[in-house]
Amino acid sequence: MAGFFSKIASKLKRSSDNDLFEEADKSYVELETQAPTGETSIIVRPFVLSDFADVKDIIDTIREGNTIAMVNITPLKEKDMIELKRAVNKIKKTCDAVEGDLAGVGDDYLVATPKFVKIYRASAKGAAAKAKAAEEDLE
Repeated sequence: MAGFFSKIASKLKRSSDNDLFEEADKSYVELETQAPTGETSIIVRPFVLSDFADVKDIIDTIREGNTIAMVNITPLKEKDMIELKRAVNKIKKTCDAVEGDLAGVGDDYLVATPKFVKIYRASAKGAAAKAKAAEEDLE
């Protein structure tokens, strides 16, 4: 195999581009070993959902694909439950469209994530077992 490459190299040396070949032999290319910063960062951004119009900013951010949205739904929940359901459905459809994930955290927050982030969900069976174990510990 080395003989094959040396034959090619000798033919290239005989050509008129001899200077170019010798220069390529002596030079080298230095590659960066660190990942570029900036565009690859993930942002966790808080939002407050006080009106249905606030949904636009949230879904635009989710579509960008590098932001995890923490949405406080308390103001709209206290104001109008029907509007809250519409807003949550719109956010859910956007998360589904970008293959992201959406989950409620407690009674007051939603977490919407991009495609590469999945939200951990404890199974109902596992949560019931933990609650029962906690009750037994108290007795």
